[in-house]
Amino acid sequence: MLSTIASCQLIAFAFTGRPAEAREFYKNTLGLKLIEDNPFALVFDANGIMLRVTKIKGFTPDHFTVLGWKVPHIAAVVDELTRKGVIFEHYEGFGQDDLGIWASPDGSQIAWFKDPDGNLLSLTQFKSKPQGN
Repeated sequence: MLSTIASCQLIAFAFTGRPAEAREFYKNTLGLKLIEDNPFALVFDANGIMLRVTKIKGFTPDHFTVLGWKVPHIAAVVDELTRKGVIFEHYEGFGQDDLGIWASPDGSQIAWFKDPDGNLLSLTQFKSKPQGN
């Protein structure tokens, strides 16, 4: 039976030219479970979603967010990752707080950081919606 794509599980992709450093970062710094390390990719379990960090020689990162995590308490996660050596991005004129957290117009909070290859990653704490909506 053919299933629609909406009923299929998503696979996320990121890229690395530095697989040993990416393995250390995603596994030990971010705490993702390493499923496989093969000649083509590092494969992680990201809370039930497969994250394939594809190995590419001469990789150059893009300047936009490639992966993000929805978190319940952004300041606590930023603090934890900062203690592990993660440096959060601060953008001129963006109005971020000392931790690098930006409050979006809808009240959600976002912070950005990079992996060893320079891939831009994010954390988002969405504004709570009133009950009943």
